Amino acid sequence: MAAFDGKTIVVVGATGQVAQPIAEALAVNNTVIGAARFHDEAKQSALEAAGVTCVAIDLATGDVSGLPREPDFVFNFAVAKSNDWTRDLDAGVGGTLALMEQMQGASAFLHCSSTAVYKPMGHEIFHEESPLGDNHGVWPFLATYSTAKIAAEAAARYGSRRFGVKTTIARLSVPYGSFGGWPAIHLEMMKNGSAIPVHSNQPSIYHPIHDDDIAAMLPGLMSVAAVGATTVNWGGNDAVSIEQWCTYLGELTGLTPTFAPTEATIDSVQVNLEKLHRLVGTTQVPWKDGFRRMVEARRPELLL
Repeated sequence: MAAFDGKTIVVVGATGQVAQPIAEALAVNNTVIGAARFHDEAKQSALEAAGVTCVAIDLATGDVSGLPREPDFVFNFAVAKSNDWTRDLDAGVGGTLALMEQMQGASAFLHCSSTAVYKPMGHEIFHEESPLGDNHGVWPFLATYSTAKIAAEAAARYGSRRFGVKTTIARLSVPYGSFGGWPAIHLEMMKNGSAIPVHSNQPSIYHPIHDDDIAAMLPGLMSVAAVGATTVNWGGNDAVSIEQWCTYLGELTGLTPTFAPTEATIDSVQVNLEKLHRLVGTTQVPWKDGFRRMVEARRPELLL
């Protein structure tokens, strides 16, 4: 499906790692409204410099009145992870419904969820109907994350039916790129000589997906939106373990990763991507190329 051109697009959570580069890229050929709390003036300034119109919202209170009623598309990349159960559930559930009610005239709505919604099951390969559970609760700093994501998906399904909004729920794996991501954190840990936690049931496998592929797949994800919501796993073609990608980062930089197997980290979350490939297509950035580009953008001085 062709890239967006001349559309009015609302990007929610526009200051986030995933949403900011999307909002900035889309603003080249579209009218883009970036919605967030905007506590970081530097990020707001960067968005505005790229041509994004910034509108302050608060999903926890449902304050989204500044957003348009009938945009062409809505991309909800907002993440509630304050570890305050009431606030995070209100933002995930009430905030999602507030967005859908306010912009029920949209042609399609993307609700970005996470593969963190799947119940930890070792080396199970998860499809869209697999059991859900508290995947990230093992991390004290993300105690609310998985549960809030599961609840927000239910809100998106209900909101889609209640307001007649065609919706896609996309469960994102591990996003990364020039704006950061989990692999970028691991690179910093390697630089600092810190051991990288991996689950004791090794290897810890995910589907890293580059910023470019995330942006490129948005038109396809919108084309399959439906009332009641189409749910799809969303990740890069390659199933790659933390152990693999840190070893490759070591090859690029000369740094040596050390791993700390533990039960106190999230388990492997490998997903079945057949539905994504059938409905939307495959990713185009091979993971090694993407990781090299990430290092070039963020830590060029580390490259050999």
